[in-house]
Amino acid sequence: METLGFLVDGFGVALQPHNLMFALMGAFLGTLIGALPGLGPANGVAILIPLAFTLGLAPETAMIMLTSVYAGAMYGGRISSILLNIPGDEPAMMTCLDGYPMAMKGKAAEALAISAVASFIGSLVATVGLILLAPLLADFALTFGPAEYFALFMLAFATLGGITGKNPMKTVVAACIGLMIATVGIDSTGTQRYTFNVLELYEGVDFIIAIVGLFAISELMFFIEDRAGGGKEKIAVNKLSLSWKDIRDILPTSLRGGVLGFVAGVLPGAGASLGSFISYTLEKRVLGSKGRFGEGDPRGVAAPEAGNNGASSGALVPMLTLGVPGSGTTAVLLALLISLNITPGPLMFTQNADIVWGVIAALLIGNFLLLLLNIPLVGIFVKLLSVPPMYLLPIVTMVAFVGIYSISNTTFDLYFMVAFGVFGYVLRKLEIPLVPIILGLLLGPEMEKNLRHALEISDGDWMVLWDSGLAIGLWVVAGLGLILPYIVGPVLRRRMKAGDAQSD
Repeated sequence: METLGFLVDGFGVALQPHNLMFALMGAFLGTLIGALPGLGPANGVAILIPLAFTLGLAPETAMIMLTSVYAGAMYGGRISSILLNIPGDEPAMMTCLDGYPMAMKGKAAEALAISAVASFIGSLVATVGLILLAPLLADFALTFGPAEYFALFMLAFATLGGITGKNPMKTVVAACIGLMIATVGIDSTGTQRYTFNVLELYEGVDFIIAIVGLFAISELMFFIEDRAGGGKEKIAVNKLSLSWKDIRDILPTSLRGGVLGFVAGVLPGAGASLGSFISYTLEKRVLGSKGRFGEGDPRGVAAPEAGNNGASSGALVPMLTLGVPGSGTTAVLLALLISLNITPGPLMFTQNADIVWGVIAALLIGNFLLLLLNIPLVGIFVKLLSVPPMYLLPIVTMVAFVGIYSISNTTFDLYFMVAFGVFGYVLRKLEIPLVPIILGLLLGPEMEKNLRHALEISDGDWMVLWDSGLAIGLWVVAGLGLILPYIVGPVLRRRMKAGDAQSD
């Protein structure tokens, strides 16, 4: 009953006219961002963070808008998958297997509508799971001490590569780079570290500048390099003729996918890619010879879409309750919370309950908004795919520069952002992931603080880090998270590539 009361209060926040307007705007922009091949939700949220500061949004409004962008980008990723056979992001890759064959058969509108309905069901199931699980996990996290929190941060880094990560060693390198950047500034003892007598570095590196530079500016460089030319020939979208029978046929598939996706999202490092893959694989095994997977089966579109959207809501659970992001996009959202002087974790449910439950309520409302947007307006989103980058680039650049300048009103931050953008471009060329850098930058200070606190309590005895059963359990899971990508990752990637080859 207490959770229900908090949820009602959350709806009071989310249904305020200005919050509802920004949720609608975020859902629309997120769908557009998700539809653009290669951009993805993490880049999209990073690009729009400066907009929240430029508009001077309240913390709950900023979180509602950017969480809606996140959800919308997960919805939008299917558009280019179905029409162009180009995944909007990695989780949408499995949608190509049956979505593109449906489009080739003249059923593009049906495929887009089915994917929208499946995304709605999967996200709704996962949001209900978030409502039920998050308060329980937050209460449990209150029993954590500094040693347990340090082990938890190690777990976050150990599982960061994820089961679908391309190269776990490069992930470790990226995390180390992030931790190194986190040491810049004045530490808790008053000692300067790597400031080089530059006044602007005394307070450390600003999360938002690093994120916008690494994601948004580097993405602009890739737009200029790779996407200045034309794409594949677009497929015409036929008139929508989706019936209630079609929806009834995909309902069990979407429910199963939503549950599996939610579980994958809650697991740190697994995320939406695993959610979409296991949902598709399970559905293929459940239906067996009854399905026509790979040939344009509607359930082959519904399963991965329900899975990846379920995972996006599931990834909010560890971020809100433990302060540990469950995906790349939630790492960006975590940076936003920290920059707003809000500490994510179990105490957030009491100290900032209006923000937590306002965001959760906005997710429920946003799912309905996205369903209403994605079915009647799908033709508009399809046409927006043909907008040349030469028109998109100036808008994105303007938002990034104006937003960063509005935070501190100093040109140093603009130069710093561009430097991070060049650095991010080089790292992406070397196939070194950016999310571990952001996670290292975000969690590094708290990780160091908890380590110092644990050692102070134990008079410098390092055994305090393994002194409780909970800490030992977290260390064991962290060890498994570090080892499993080497064992399971190659197998999973081969299967995903095999499915992609089958689609081609």
